[in-house]
Amino acid sequence: MDGKLLARLGAIVFVAVAVTATAIEMTRKQDAPASPSARQLQPERDPLRESQRRCQQLGQQAASDPECLRVWAETRDRFLGNAPMPVAPAAPATAEGR
Repeated sequence: MDGKLLARLGAIVFVAVAVTATAIEMTRKQDAPASPSARQLQPERDPLRESQRRCQQLGQQAASDPECLRVWAETRDRFLGNAPMPVAPAAPATAEGR
């Protein structure tokens, strides 16, 4: 078989496969996008987030606002995963009469 004839035959087979695949894909029925059956959950109002926004709007004044300092400390602790330090229990009373 001649090289040119083999190349032409290969090209014809390739084009035939491409046309067939295109025809199959075009006749396929499109599945309708599934409508969300569960209603989308809206996140609860986060008072920390609202306080962050308020402090952001204060601008430079927020650096001296005690509420903003508290909000930033809480945000930092939440980000770093630090739990608030537990309050140490009072020392038990000792009997002095021994």
